[in-house]
Amino acid sequence: MTLFSAENITKTFDTGSTEITILQNLSLTIEAGEMTAVIGASGSGKTTLLQILGTLAEPTEGELYFRGESLNEKSPLELAEFRNKSLGFIFQFHHLLPDFTALENVMMPALIAGQKRKDMSLPAKKLLERMELEHRLEHKVSELSGGEQQRTALARALIMSPALLLADEPTGNLDSRAGDLVFDLLHALCRERGLATIMVTHNNKLADRLDHCYTLKDGVLK
Repeated sequence: MTLFSAENITKTFDTGSTEITILQNLSLTIEAGEMTAVIGASGSGKTTLLQILGTLAEPTEGELYFRGESLNEKSPLELAEFRNKSLGFIFQFHHLLPDFTALENVMMPALIAGQKRKDMSLPAKKLLERMELEHRLEHKVSELSGGEQQRTALARALIMSPALLLADEPTGNLDSRAGDLVFDLLHALCRERGLATIMVTHNNKLADRLDHCYTLKDGVLK
């Protein structure tokens, strides 16, 4: 079943003196439960692609569809609701809120969506326990190691039970041991939940463990 698709995506930037094409007539289809990797050299446009797929940036041309419904027709408010409820994001740099605990960070998307703290505390705790962080619930971000921060970010990405997870170099800022642990947890949880995943990575070894692997080169997926 097709969950998400991008059709004929083009992204250009006008520098004033010239126009630079980052993505060119690019199409991608994601089935429910599939895990897809996108690899490519630095500067090839991988992060730009992920931002467009996550509706954080607009393509110059092209269409995005989620469960057959066009996302191009949605208002900014509707897109924000879509991102909150249907997408999970995990980035190379965790983007956790430093003034809050690990538990509070994980709950944050649900609280933003209007859920009550008392209702979300247990699901957030269970996710952190799954991340092997049950001893870190009340620790602030600065008290967590890099690997612990990224596992907390993964738990946050999953708290709303999204249909699609977008991961931008989720292990790129970690040493090999911490990175392998984050990836193994991400891989296992996506399989357990039937969660579709698009992961941008430089790590070919990790990319080979996913269902599909594309290379982004000269603005085109190959």
